This record gives sequence, structure tokens and C-alpha cells, in this order.
Amino acid sequence: MIRFGILGAGKIAKRFAASLEHEEDAELVAVSCRSSEKAAAWVGVGSVTAEKAYAGEDAHRALIDDPDVDAIYLALPTQLHFQWAKEALEADKPVLCEKPAMVNAEQMREILNISRERDVLFMEAMKPRFVSLYPAALDAIKKLGEIDHIEVSLCNDMLSDLMAEPSYHLMGGEGSGALLDCGTYCASWIEELCPGEIKVLRVSNSFIGDADISDTAWLESDGVTAILECSFTSSKPRTATIVGRDGGVVVVDDLHRPQSLTITSPDGVKTTMRSPYVHDDLFGEIYHFCQLLRLDRTESRLMSLGDSLRIAELLDAIREY
Repeated sequence: MIRFGILGAGKIAKRFAASLEHEEDAELVAVSCRSSEKAAAWVGVGSVTAEKAYAGEDAHRALIDDPDVDAIYLALPTQLHFQWAKEALEADKPVLCEKPAMVNAEQMREILNISRERDVLFMEAMKPRFVSLYPAALDAIKKLGEIDHIEVSLCNDMLSDLMAEPSYHLMGGEGSGALLDCGTYCASWIEELCPGEIKVLRVSNSFIGDADISDTAWLESDGVTAILECSFTSSKPRTATIVGRDGGVVVVDDLHRPQSLTITSPDGVKTTMRSPYVHDDLFGEIYHFCQLLRLDRTESRLMSLGDSLRIAELLDAIREY
């Protein structure tokens, strides 16, 4: 039995706990958060007892030190990922870390080194790579021949909701903004499809204070052009469009957790392929992570440490342009 502890008790933590119920031979045994009121609400979720619902200043440290916790799901705000991923890995606790893994490439490089030096699994929870459609999408894209152009867009009209109450997304500085929250999913597709160096040609963005609320980046990699678009201020189809010499593929109904795609042949014939989630959009990453633990693997081939580093490097380059 793989016994999980969750660092952080927000909305994504609750979704993770519900999805974990579907995984055989795994259970939630502990959670840590700032307030005792929040912690008390977790008692009875999975196998969490009052003693394992940690609260207060030392809650996260107590969870990591708990000998009954085999693995960590890191669901804290992005600004806190580095500190607590590092502490968990140095305590030899495997970490499934919510995206974006780190706020910059420097942090991700250090986590990569710690994970490999200690042989302790760290994996970024990059949802699209673990849904059932993803292998079929990659196979369809391979059949396009040489790729000419990629467009990835994840725009959510959520600014008013973020401004209604304090949110780390708008705090400014590292860890906030649309590029890290939404753009990281877009960057994941580009990183997967462009194995060579990815160059930033131009960037357009807008801000509230120091927090970016929309970003568009024009990119190039070995002759492949790409556009990455993300936003907190608009709503539009959240798609990944890949154009090749032998047709095109559009990944639709949410590129960050897709269930369907449309293939266009060279003569214009369109074919739709659909592959629903197994249970939900989080279960694939949970199942894969648990399988790695069962096989005593210390790195994922679907979402490697190197993949997470390249994504972080791309986001850094866009921010710094």
C-alpha cells in the first residue's frame, strides 16, 4: 500500500484526494495546511485521522517526517514548491508536484540534481501527458511528416475571480501570473514536439502590477514556428494546433486535459478521435506515479526531469525577452 500525504489543502488537493480513491493499493493518510479549521475538514477523507491532519507553522515539516507517509503530493502555491520539494526529497520521500514544478529553471535544475543524486522520484503533474488521448495524439502528429507550425492557446476569463479575493496568481514576482499558471501547459506541448533549441522571437504581454495577465510568444525551433498564447482575461477555444507537411491535427476540448482531436488529411478530409478519461483528468498521473513507485523507478519517461527543466527554461526565456 502506497500511503500519500498532501502538502497543501486547496481545491486541487481535494480533487487529488477524490481521484486517489480509484487507485488500488494506495491511500491518503495525511494532510498539512496552515489552519486547524482546514485541517479538521480533512479528517475522514481517505484514511486521514485527526492526528494526521497537521496544522500550523510546522505542519508541512511534520508531514514529511511522518514515517507513515510513503509519498508526497505537493499542492502548495507555486512559490513554495522549491522549499518543500527539496525538503521532501532530502527526507527520501518521492514527490508528485503540481504544475508548474518550479518558478524558474534554476530551481528546477537543483531539484533535478537532488532527485538524481539521491535516487528519489520527483515528477511534475503535467496532466495532458497522462490522459488516455495523449499517446494517440502523438501518433497522429507523427503521421503529419515534418511539422511546420504549432499554435497552443490556453486562455481563461478568470481575472475578476482572481481579484475578488487574495490570490498568489496576482501577487507579482516569481510564481505568479498567467504564463506560469496557464502557459506551462502550452509550453509542455511545444517542449514535446520541438526537441531542438527553442528560440524566442517576440513577446507581447500585459500586466496588473507585477503580475502578467496575458502573454503571447512567437517561437522557432529548427525551422518549426510556434505561437504560445495564455491569458487570465479572455475566453477562447483551448486548443493545440499542429500543421505538418501531410495534414494537420487539432487537439480540442482543453489542451491541458484533452479528450478529443481532429485530424485533417492532405486532401482536406477531417476525422475526429475521442478518448475519454479513465475516471477523471487527474487519475492518469496518479496511476503512472504509483506504477513508478511499485517498479522502484526514480524518473518518469513520460514526464522526465529533463522535460520539466526544458519547460522551465522556455518560460524563463519568454519572461526575460
